[in-house]
Amino acid sequence: MIGLIGAMDVEIEALEARLEDRRDETIGMDHFAIGRLFGHDAVLAVCGPGKVNAALCAQSMILRYQPEWVLNLGVAGAGEEGVSIGDMVVATAAVQHDMDTSPIGDPVGYISKVGLIQLPCDNVLRERIADAASRLQDVRVHQGIIATGDQFIHDPQRRAAIHSAFGAKAIEMEGAAVAHACCMHGVPCGILRSVSDNADGGSEMDYPTFRDLAAKHSQQVVQMLLEVVA
Repeated sequence: MIGLIGAMDVEIEALEARLEDRRDETIGMDHFAIGRLFGHDAVLAVCGPGKVNAALCAQSMILRYQPEWVLNLGVAGAGEEGVSIGDMVVATAAVQHDMDTSPIGDPVGYISKVGLIQLPCDNVLRERIADAASRLQDVRVHQGIIATGDQFIHDPQRRAAIHSAFGAKAIEMEGAAVAHACCMHGVPCGILRSVSDNADGGSEMDYPTFRDLAAKHSQQVVQMLLEVVA
């Protein structure tokens, strides 16, 4: 069993449509679609935007279905000038850019209990995702830190500050929360993002224009990933 989590319907609906022998379950306010996806037992969910929504959904998925690994996929804003709309970012690790207990002596981004700033992504899964993404035509693939926070970033100064602090390639609202839940339960995690906006002053216009294409790219990568993974 593998687990796939997106924040919005547009990020997961094409994959749900390909499920065979589908059944549906609801846990709390999270809806899970279970079946066979490109030859694999899979469970899919739309968690809703934000870190708490994502963490709760991932926790329920892990406890109920015991997935071998969990992939969080979807769209993101660019984290630096070298990343553009239409590019893809595969996470080497994830950070929570709005986690800050520095007034009591912790580094910015430090997550108590797990004792980390960078939440790990599984290296084998990361390499497989990056290989699948590289097969998309005319799409550049980056690997690096993905930064998560409960903010839609559309200010170039804020974007620059997040990149300066963490070296973020992409900025979004769920990945590090999924990675947090996976880390606490010892489940391998991957994060894949297709860039829908530049996380700057034009994001309000870029995001609705490019969101659907970005989501489509993410889902295409998942299909190629699963078709080659035993």
